[in-house]
Amino acid sequence: MMTIRSLLLATALFAFSGGSAVAQTQNQTSAQVRDELAPVQVLRASVTVTSNVVRIGDVIDNAGSSAQIAIYRAPDLGTTGTLPVGQLLAALQAHQVIGVDTRDIKAVTVTRLSRSLEATEIQLQVARALEHRSGLGDAANLSLTFDREVQDLQLEASNTGAMQPVSVRYEPRNGRFDVSFEVGNDDNAAPTRLRFTGTAIETVEAAVLTRDVERNEVLKASDLVTERRPKAAVGTDVAARDRAVGMQMRKQVRAGQTIRVADLARPDLVQRDQNVTLIYESAGLYLTIRGKAIENGAEGDVVNVLNLQSKRTVSGVVIGREQVAISVAAPRLLASPEPSTTLGAAEPAAPVSVATSTNPSVAPKAE
Repeated sequence: MMTIRSLLLATALFAFSGGSAVAQTQNQTSAQVRDELAPVQVLRASVTVTSNVVRIGDVIDNAGSSAQIAIYRAPDLGTTGTLPVGQLLAALQAHQVIGVDTRDIKAVTVTRLSRSLEATEIQLQVARALEHRSGLGDAANLSLTFDREVQDLQLEASNTGAMQPVSVRYEPRNGRFDVSFEVGNDDNAAPTRLRFTGTAIETVEAAVLTRDVERNEVLKASDLVTERRPKAAVGTDVAARDRAVGMQMRKQVRAGQTIRVADLARPDLVQRDQNVTLIYESAGLYLTIRGKAIENGAEGDVVNVLNLQSKRTVSGVVIGREQVAISVAAPRLLASPEPSTTLGAAEPAAPVSVATSTNPSVAPKAE
């Protein structure tokens, strides 16, 4: 009896162990099939990210359900960092990601995308926001000084909107400004807000002397440079360089000072007590005579000149350096009477009075 029971128990144990072994073998085979059918996870040599973290799906292809797991902090906006492959694989294994094909890559470069706002663009947008406010002029004429140095800014790549001014304040008494902008984004999040403060001064281009000049000097191109000066300091009468060159100074001005329009005059082409040439010209006549100027004169001015030949003072127009034109009246010809052009009978001649006498005419008496 005992022998039969032992055989039955042994048979049952054998059957159970055999079935377990078969089941385990089937499970291992299924896992191998799944592994063989699953896409190969391959490491990327370089990646770009837009968020502030690096996820598994950023650094390997076919990450599957692990793709959204964050493993590193991303570089700063607009910068690039590197991840050594050894450290990266250790981080992946910590999240059960193994068997990644590294393709003999030694390091992975990670670049964080951004939107760059250059300092010059920021300054231009602030000037445009202040343009024509509280008496200020064009943006191109505004000189801005910021409380903090304006540097290039890096914004999230999703901030693709324009810089829209949402608050603009300017105080004319001290030139202080306070300007705020908003930059919209693509993901419907709150816009990025930027604020800038400082002082704004309107400037104008002015002609500035490079040397001391005396009264009646004629300005040359080398005597002047163009500089921007505060409009409040130089006023609205400031002269431009291109209009000052060739003009004559009305007064003495020192180097470094600006030139006003009122300081300039047309240059005198004729000087008092200077020998000049008198030009008489009319139809068929051109005559030059020596003369002596009695007064100064610019081009187009009427001046008095002493005719050195006739010793008479005449008036003429300055037409060039040391040249005065004298007008000569053309001789007038008497108009000859025109013959009558009326057709028809001639008008009777006017009657002529004749002296008559009632006495008969007699022969003269012989003496």
